[in-house]
Amino acid sequence: MNIINSLQWRYACKKFDDTKIVPENKITILKEAFNLTATSFGLQPIKMGIIKNKELQQQLVAHSFGQQQVGNASHILVLCIDDDITLQDIDDNFDREKAIRGTSEKIIASFRKFLKDSFLKKSLAEKQQSAIYQAYIALGNLMTVCALEKIDSCPMEGFNTQKFDEILALDKRNLKSILLLPIGYRANDDFMSKLKKVRKPLEDVVIEF
Repeated sequence: MNIINSLQWRYACKKFDDTKIVPENKITILKEAFNLTATSFGLQPIKMGIIKNKELQQQLVAHSFGQQQVGNASHILVLCIDDDITLQDIDDNFDREKAIRGTSEKIIASFRKFLKDSFLKKSLAEKQQSAIYQAYIALGNLMTVCALEKIDSCPMEGFNTQKFDEILALDKRNLKSILLLPIGYRANDDFMSKLKKVRKPLEDVVIEF
């Protein structure tokens, strides 16, 4: 399928076939896609947890407003943000660039200083909000890759982030859960899979200048 056909095929899966598991090679593709997602200044203030333990998934249903996708999906992708973006994180990113690209400090020194000065002026709330925006970019990227790989998915904001953070011990990793993406393969009796997409006409959503 070309990309438009793949996006037409995609929908927010409401019922997964819990007998079908996404193979490891496909999970590897999703890991790489997540890591290749664009982020502001390339700082990557986001992480992705992958849940495949079925007992844990069932436990988390209660903290997802009873949404059964969490329980019957093959895997749950948990998109998280770092608690904070520190000056050390910025230094680490520039040092990584030097190691990978061979860029000299002379070339990046002024930008390194600019970025560190800029982040010193930001509040923790501002830095976290910026990271949240980037988690949504990663979510969109993952959903598109899932569609191309014929993996069903269901983006979710509706869950108790504090309970997820507690159960998954994300706080000990200095992370906060933001979004969920259950993935797997649609059940034959998921009525949503048979419905036509409802979208505005292109001329109502695209402005050409």
